Amino acid sequence: MLTDQQLSKFKKQLEEMKKETEKDMNQYVKEQDTSSSDYEGELSSVSDHPGDLGTVQHEREKDQTLYEQSKEKLMDINDALQRIEDGTFGRSEKSGEPIPIERLEAMPTARLKVEEVEEERR
Repeated sequence: MLTDQQLSKFKKQLEEMKKETEKDMNQYVKEQDTSSSDYEGELSSVSDHPGDLGTVQHEREKDQTLYEQSKEKLMDINDALQRIEDGTFGRSEKSGEPIPIERLEAMPTARLKVEEVEEERR
């Protein structure tokens, strides 16, 4: 069982992760808005080299992928914070057994023990 001090430490760490992830998401949105408005300012794309158009498309897709990954990470962080509030943080959602502190330190959003994750992959 985790002590109040350990829970407090994890809560602080998760809140910092949340703040950073939200900042990243806002940055992706700003970059999307900027690149979109810069490109749309062109009167014609005829003078643009096809490679440039491909680069713009690639960058947009990359930004969208990073945004989606950040969105999923934020959901995991919020779920972990909720588990702290509910008193279930640090316990496997599958078996109910304690998740080792080393795993939580490496991945505070962990829902399962390593062995259980490996079982699901088989």
